[in-house]
Amino acid sequence: MPYLKIHSAQIYHEIYGDQGPLLALNSGGRHRYLEMAPLAKLIAAKGFRVLVHDRRNTGASDIIIGGPGGEEDQWADDLHALVRHYTTEASFYGGSSAGARLSMTVKRRHPQAVQGLLLMRVTGGAFAAGRLPNIYYGQFIKAAQEGGMQGVCDTEAYRERLALHPASKERLMVMDPQEYIRVMSSWLDQFNSGKYYPVMGIPQAELEAYQVPTMVVPGNDKTHSSVNGLTAARLIPNAELFCLPIEDQDLDLIPFPQWAEHYPVLADQFADFMHRHA
Repeated sequence: MPYLKIHSAQIYHEIYGDQGPLLALNSGGRHRYLEMAPLAKLIAAKGFRVLVHDRRNTGASDIIIGGPGGEEDQWADDLHALVRHYTTEASFYGGSSAGARLSMTVKRRHPQAVQGLLLMRVTGGAFAAGRLPNIYYGQFIKAAQEGGMQGVCDTEAYRERLALHPASKERLMVMDPQEYIRVMSSWLDQFNSGKYYPVMGIPQAELEAYQVPTMVVPGNDKTHSSVNGLTAARLIPNAELFCLPIEDQDLDLIPFPQWAEHYPVLADQFADFMHRHA
């Protein structure tokens, strides 16, 4: 499976399909690219190339705690450079939850590179704002405060990542815990700065200024309630809203693979959208 060095990090990725427009399809949370693989393969079979990847600090890609800007900005710059390695043409970007937010961050930082957006399970609201900062950053800051870098490496999330990419452990273990805490706290502050926007991380005025074809598929749990997707579709000019036959559930989070029965219809909708806007 290919690695490509992007901005000093080895990025683990895969492409399904060998012809047609390119779609970068991104997982939610800090999940691996495998979360998107089944849907990506269905879309690729309809005449597209679909790129999936492990973002830096996730999955089998390098863990590098540092660098310019916020972590999500780094993810966007990495993804833009990764896509540009395979095509110089504007491409489609999409994903679920954090993957949708990543796609919108690419749009912010590299607008000319985005042909269209496919946004699933948009995140927003007070529940998500109260839950996600600790999941992304707070728990690891606490681990470093209490147990140093060994404490970080012993967390369940880092154990999984280091098993996939053991070379990152040496880099982590020689890091000053205070520097780790400083960087993660800075990333947490930047994440918190946008957590109460109607669409988490994306200012309303930015959405209202979009001039890019966009499809929105609302979610159905407390972190990705349908109102967040409906709000995004309302704010983005000429956005296409596609609602699955689902209802909101009183659950903190419904894992994306539980949408598996809907993958065929999502693949149909996304393929139609991209054929119309390619």
